[in-house]
Amino acid sequence: MELREKYKIPRNAIITVAGTVGIGKSTMTNAVADALNFRTSLEKVDTNPYLEKFYADFEAWSFHLQVYFLAERFKEQKRMFEYGGGFVQDRSIYEDTDIFAKMHYEKGTMNPVDYKTYTELFDAMVKTPYFPHPDVLIYLDGPFETIIERIQERGRPMEQETPLSYWEEMYKRYTAWIDHFNACPIMRIDITEYDLKERPEEVEIIIERIGYFIRESSKYRP
Repeated sequence: MELREKYKIPRNAIITVAGTVGIGKSTMTNAVADALNFRTSLEKVDTNPYLEKFYADFEAWSFHLQVYFLAERFKEQKRMFEYGGGFVQDRSIYEDTDIFAKMHYEKGTMNPVDYKTYTELFDAMVKTPYFPHPDVLIYLDGPFETIIERIQERGRPMEQETPLSYWEEMYKRYTAWIDHFNACPIMRIDITEYDLKERPEEVEIIIERIGYFIRESSKYRP
């Protein structure tokens, strides 16, 4: 029996994986999607024309980067809507606006006019019919030191050159954000409690929890 059927996960479910940079979202996304035979919606890092420039100069490129991410994320939202679900998504659109754009505005690396334009664009997008909310958001959490080790291990030069204070600030903002997030059910996972690369069979434990969360949350929907 397939894991999706075994744990009663709907064919049209949308599962989103959230968490700070380097915490393992892509690994989780691919593992869960493979286990459920779902499509993936992945963050396009290698083809992003602004990412390297952004890490070199936050103030000059933060607005360009966030608008690019917003456009790409919206296209993925539309694709999920048109397919009718059955997706695992790497990073949510909520993180773009509630963490990244907001952080750069508050730290002075995105000016008020650009931030207002960005938030108005986001608000307009979420009011369209192409914006299915996730059935469950998997929030990956773990010790800050472990996350930094993972960032260093994957070796992206632009991340290696980023000050530690930037990652500390983002870590704190993610922690505050998830405690107030209520757009969909949240399933928290500690990254120290599994290792999908070394022990891929552990994905079944995660699938079982996803099925439970979706079933429980459906009881409270109108």
